[in-house]
Amino acid sequence: MTVDIHSEEARIIRQLIPLSTLPAKRFEQLCRQLQIETAESGQYLFRRGDDNSDLYFLLDGSISLQTESFIIEIIRADSDSARFAIAHQIPRKVDAVAKSRIQFLRLNTAMMKSAQETSYQENESTMMVDELEDNDDWMTTLLKSPIFRGLPPANLQKILMSLQEIRFNPGDIIIKQGDPGDFYYIIKKGRALISRKPTPTAKEIKLAQLGDLDTFGEDSLLSGEPRNVTITAMTPMCLLRLGKEQFITLIKQPTLSYIQFEDLHAQLADGAELIDVRGPDEFQKSHLPHSINVPFFSLRMYLKTLSRNHPTIVVCKDGRTSESAAFVLMRHKFKALILKGGIAALTDDQLKSAPALFKIDEGLGSSQFFEQSSEPPTTSSIEPVTQSQSIALDLHQALQQLKAKCAALEAEKMTLELKCSSLARQLITAKAELEKLKGG
Repeated sequence: MTVDIHSEEARIIRQLIPLSTLPAKRFEQLCRQLQIETAESGQYLFRRGDDNSDLYFLLDGSISLQTESFIIEIIRADSDSARFAIAHQIPRKVDAVAKSRIQFLRLNTAMMKSAQETSYQENESTMMVDELEDNDDWMTTLLKSPIFRGLPPANLQKILMSLQEIRFNPGDIIIKQGDPGDFYYIIKKGRALISRKPTPTAKEIKLAQLGDLDTFGEDSLLSGEPRNVTITAMTPMCLLRLGKEQFITLIKQPTLSYIQFEDLHAQLADGAELIDVRGPDEFQKSHLPHSINVPFFSLRMYLKTLSRNHPTIVVCKDGRTSESAAFVLMRHKFKALILKGGIAALTDDQLKSAPALFKIDEGLGSSQFFEQSSEPPTTSSIEPVTQSQSIALDLHQALQQLKAKCAALEAEKMTLELKCSSLARQLITAKAELEKLKGG
């Protein structure tokens, strides 16, 4: 018998991780395939050494995880541990034995894969994390991010077991510009200020504020560079933090996706966009044809110009900044791919022979939209296109270049306004000191 979407069993199943992260329609489809099973006291769900990859979830009753010598853990259906798959390591490390009459759910790998193939166009209002009863639950805080929705259940469980809860008072510095990256943070409660010094001797500039559910600290962990901002508590704060090694192994490695240069042509031909997140000076010296320069510092402002219908391919000098950029994109529900090794891994011939997406129609003068530094594309292996298609593609690329330039200028404007504001405050202070000296 399948699970009624409106039943109490469905409500309990909806709380399970990662099922709690599925869109409503996907969950409803999954319920039609589910069968709730029962076992009597003393029966085994699985034994040590079993290598089947099914995921077992406890819905009612209690089970014992044990070896021949001792009991490792008793799991009850109403506990936090029951929200996760039971002893999911393969092969099984323990025996799972029913301590009472139990109800449980068995999910096979194919079923989970089908359920988790979530479109990037899903509206966040349809995600289950918004339907959970306890909105202050720190697990809900974790699951609200698209980054965590795609992680394997085993990783989610390890992350939740590794998170440390820490507290800060107003005025406490959580991370300091210039320090090495050590933790990834999730704000459970409170507000914090982001600030930055353009130079070591300059006055600190206030950039933005962070609040409940926001995350920070990943840029330094991904790039290996020192912290580029300072985060200061503005109110009493409760944070959850994850160590660097756990972040790399549990989040970064299973989350980020890479492509080789040889795969670039096919991706771009299918509509993917190629953005170069280096600074303008580096971009001008050398870059891939048809790439759009979106410096990393202005990427967040450029997001609204990108499409979620196709992947966004990110390239930088060596791939490290691309990892940070891809993480930002994925956090905002974009499908991001990283060009492995970046520009530094490409030969001069590869840079010059980067695949053309379409034929240039010399007669219509549409080639003016191509980068002047790029080699004219060959047409021997390119399917012919109509003049109108060629013009449309050229115009699209020109529009994207202009949008990127506009975003970069907007970011530069914001930075200059902040500097101007800081200088104005310094000038007022200096005038006040001068008046005191005159009066003295």
